Amino acid sequence: MDLLQNTVQPYDWGSLTLLPELMGVPPTGVPQAELWMGAHPAAPSRLRKGEAVVSLDRLISEDPEGELGAATVRRFGPRLPFLVKLLAADAPLSVQVHPDLAQAQAGFRRENALGVPLGAPHRNYRDDQHKPEMIVALTPFRGLCGFRAPEDCADLLDSLRVPSLRPYSEALRAVPGAQALAEVFRAFLRPPGGLVDAVARALAATTGSGVSAVDAYAGIARACPRDPGLLSALMLRYVELAPGEALFLGAGVPHAYLSGLGVEIMASSDNVLRCGLTSKHVDADELAGVVRFGAPPTRVLTPREVGGEEVYPAPVDDFRLSRYVLRGGGPPRPLALDAPQIVLCTEGAVTVSSAGETLRLAPGSSVYLRAGAEAALRGDGTAFRATTGTALGCR
Repeated sequence: MDLLQNTVQPYDWGSLTLLPELMGVPPTGVPQAELWMGAHPAAPSRLRKGEAVVSLDRLISEDPEGELGAATVRRFGPRLPFLVKLLAADAPLSVQVHPDLAQAQAGFRRENALGVPLGAPHRNYRDDQHKPEMIVALTPFRGLCGFRAPEDCADLLDSLRVPSLRPYSEALRAVPGAQALAEVFRAFLRPPGGLVDAVARALAATTGSGVSAVDAYAGIARACPRDPGLLSALMLRYVELAPGEALFLGAGVPHAYLSGLGVEIMASSDNVLRCGLTSKHVDADELAGVVRFGAPPTRVLTPREVGGEEVYPAPVDDFRLSRYVLRGGGPPRPLALDAPQIVLCTEGAVTVSSAGETLRLAPGSSVYLRAGAEAALRGDGTAFRATTGTALGCR
């Protein structure tokens, strides 16, 4: 059992205050977007072993089965298959989509064969893994997720009263559902000159409309002026999460987070194809083969009680996320699993005890438990447990 030292990513879209407020520390004046917990090579967590500080990825590489358990190594190889983050957004993230496993493996092989450097800005596939993810809101959380129904999208476009949008709204009504979405989405990736500015001006005129979705799109236009991704964003469903509610984002589902603080868990991968609201590479042709235009609407999730913990269901085995709402004086909650775990405190104060040692966690702090560790959780607060989806045979 080890207390983790984690890296904060200062991306431009991050909040100045949300993470400091959670952790009870002064703001730095720099955006604090994500706090990473895991063994991703870009920013692995660190832990103290005696007098030395070692990274979690190095610790795992030196004894994969001891740290991860034999079952995890057989299923995922000698690596931690999940990454946990505290995500704090104060501006729109890019509209993005993730490939499925077969697409990631094929794309990674193809770009390797072409000699595209792993760090090249125009590279689409930086590893051979898929990247399903889940976000659980800690504060009111806003985002875009999945496509609107074609007729709803057409109604929105018409409501803006931009004449040059009319051909797109007509196509959305005239062509069968998934085909209509595909045609218009692809066209919006390469819009004609002047269309983005015209839409941005129309959205500016709607500010304060009292319609949450429209106000959200207007906010995107202000935050990302002249970005063609504004048009793609108009095709996506606006979603608001209350604290404790969650979204699961599978392969091919376009999405963008807009604001709020949440716990995010994902398969440990860097495969992101961007559709807009970004200065980074947008590969319209590759996107056309990855986006799932006929996917059903993404549902807002709530946890279900399973053996004393609240589990957020996810249809993948790369990760499993659950929540403990603890009350002082309550019984200890056992944490023993034959799989690696990360326990994160998000409210109050909790303790994790193992092998005669007790670690106290404040909001924003986390602990790593190697496979087979006998541990127990106590306290008066809220903690999230991340492990593999195969650990308890429960998704």
